[in-house]
Amino acid sequence: MTRRPKVLAIVQAGGQGSRMDVLTRERAKPALPYAGQYQLVDFALSSLAHSGVTDVWLSVQYLATSLHKHVAAGRPWDLDRTRGGLQWLPPEEGSGSAAQSGFSEGNGDDLYRNLDSIRDFGADVVLVLSADQVFSLDLRDVVDQHLDTGSSCTVVTTEVSRAQAAAKAVVEVGTGGVVTGLDYKPDDPGASTIAAEIFAYNPSRLAAALEDLRAERVDAADGDDSGIGDFGEHLIPRLVEDGSVHAFALPGYWRDLGTPSEYVAAHRDLLAGRVDVFDDPQWPILTRWPELPAALVRRGATVEHSVLSAGADIAGTVVGSVIGPGVRVAKGAVVEDSVVFAQTVVEAGAEVRAAVVDSRCSIGRGARVGATPPGSRIGDDRLVLVGRDSRVGRGVVVRPGARLEPGSTA
Repeated sequence: MTRRPKVLAIVQAGGQGSRMDVLTRERAKPALPYAGQYQLVDFALSSLAHSGVTDVWLSVQYLATSLHKHVAAGRPWDLDRTRGGLQWLPPEEGSGSAAQSGFSEGNGDDLYRNLDSIRDFGADVVLVLSADQVFSLDLRDVVDQHLDTGSSCTVVTTEVSRAQAAAKAVVEVGTGGVVTGLDYKPDDPGASTIAAEIFAYNPSRLAAALEDLRAERVDAADGDDSGIGDFGEHLIPRLVEDGSVHAFALPGYWRDLGTPSEYVAAHRDLLAGRVDVFDDPQWPILTRWPELPAALVRRGATVEHSVLSAGADIAGTVVGSVIGPGVRVAKGAVVEDSVVFAQTVVEAGAEVRAAVVDSRCSIGRGARVGATPPGSRIGDDRLVLVGRDSRVGRGVVVRPGARLEPGSTA
């Protein structure tokens, strides 16, 4: 019988996620909800679980406690095991191959800090995934191609618009799927194929590249920073130079929810039926479900082109929106083109438009939060963000583009 390769997965839960503004003041970005009842970390963990990867390390650099209740020991993904399973990698004092301490300075640096542990594990393949994207992928196919081609690294790629590519790593793919170039966050992207931040590495070649980069950049590094930075700055370009990096085209939906407008756009994709990650009943997105009854739509309410999560109680109007668990929309209230997180209350006569309202907020009677944008797109400058545990008072008007910090009273 052919032995399946020994695979180690490292899910990088990232840093502060500051581009998400008030929504990540008090939570790690992978803890953000998507489609009402899921969290972003679910997508990476579900693909790993369905692909039979049982050794998963979760590297958390910021507010790890915001993920603890949801992820816990990995039970929803069958990762709560005596042997293998889920292992948390929090920042540590005196950790890393060069006795670095504290927080990683990029996802490449994060791998370097854990290099001794990666070596000790003895994997045939190291999978590295970001935890803040919506996707679904059979990673066995990635691993098989990676081993068949003898690659030092296999880069999972996807297609985006040229505008989106400017904030990503643009990948140039040549004959036979060989990656011939990588342009990290270019000002003027020459292509629309990008790295989807899912990688398969040959462990020995990964270690050699990281150590070489550390040695070369030690003088440029600042304090505990190895100088390696993000994968697209030095690590993947170094491996590309050797001519042994290959691309694997992701076949389905993928989106990075890196900014508030991208976050809302991904929910618009969901409502428009463009998100295929929930379509296969044999490959469900696994999560920790809220212990709440089914959503209730009361007599006289209007719900159109929207998603309602468990425990939602709708007596008003909801249009083109995603409503989180336990949200209450009172009679006469309107929620349009918005995403509302768990346990928020929109009181009678209030209106919420083009907004993201975090959990446990209260929108008072007759309040006006946001406004219908002039066009079909909601840019960050028009989108209202209401931080967790905030209260918008009776009759208060919150202008388009406003930001309310967590715990605010307006």
